[in-house]
Amino acid sequence: MVIIHVMGGLGNQLYQYALYEKLQTLGKEVKLDLYAYKEADGEDKEWRALELEWLDGLQYEVCTAQERTLFLDNSMRLADRVRRKLTGRRDRTVRERAAYMPEIFSMDNVYLYGYWGCERYYTDIIGLLQEKIRFPKSANPRNSQTVEAMEHENAVSIHIRRQDYLTVADGKRYMGICTEQYYDSAVKYITERVEDPVFYIFSDDPMYAKAHYTQANMCIVDWNSGRESLQDMALMRHCKHNICANSTFSIWGARLNPNPGKMMIRPLHHDNYEDCSVETVRGNWPGWILADADGRIF
Repeated sequence: MVIIHVMGGLGNQLYQYALYEKLQTLGKEVKLDLYAYKEADGEDKEWRALELEWLDGLQYEVCTAQERTLFLDNSMRLADRVRRKLTGRRDRTVRERAAYMPEIFSMDNVYLYGYWGCERYYTDIIGLLQEKIRFPKSANPRNSQTVEAMEHENAVSIHIRRQDYLTVADGKRYMGICTEQYYDSAVKYITERVEDPVFYIFSDDPMYAKAHYTQANMCIVDWNSGRESLQDMALMRHCKHNICANSTFSIWGARLNPNPGKMMIRPLHHDNYEDCSVETVRGNWPGWILADADGRIF
């Protein structure tokens, strides 16, 4: 059996679910561990919701508390505590330590702890993921009206993430990547290749978006919030092409886009701590167009 720890927001949860599906295609017995959302408290409690539950009929197996305890060897029974003190812990955790770790495909009886965000893990099951990951019908008619409009346009999504990235801790890690030069270059790249594109701007900072994207062919999507926020990802999926932020949310919006001729643009690096060459990122993200903070396209 392989157990996959689930953590983070919807984008990261989808990565962990996607790895579940990938390992299933390889004949593995796989389960997700939802402890951080269902049982943990204090510092171990995940502050985000388990948004996988908000999707339409997503199916997966969940590990039991006993299975988790066995794999992590964290039983508090006296005998186990004494045995760990004498002989050490039998923890089966394999932690993500590189952008791409194909060795996990041959592992068994392990507990996988990480985000598993590399495109290469899922290239051969994108169609399966597009089929299985479905969004609930929105109660807001503006979403269905927007989908109908997108079907008759060369719709392009632009995702801008700012608010949590402006904090001291996250800003050091994530800001300075999706710059105005990055977005200007991506918009120019699309405009030169797509006839009459219509850009849909998704942002957690709609005031910023409204101040910066004022052209007639640009629409600010600012009506989805709370539990309805996943409808933004559903709308991104309906666009013909996608310009992503350094955010798993818009990466998934683009990945779930079924348009066979789509152009997907993402920043060269996801965060400021990455130290990967252009060639490495290209290899790990087949099919994607990369752009850096200076607006250079790769």
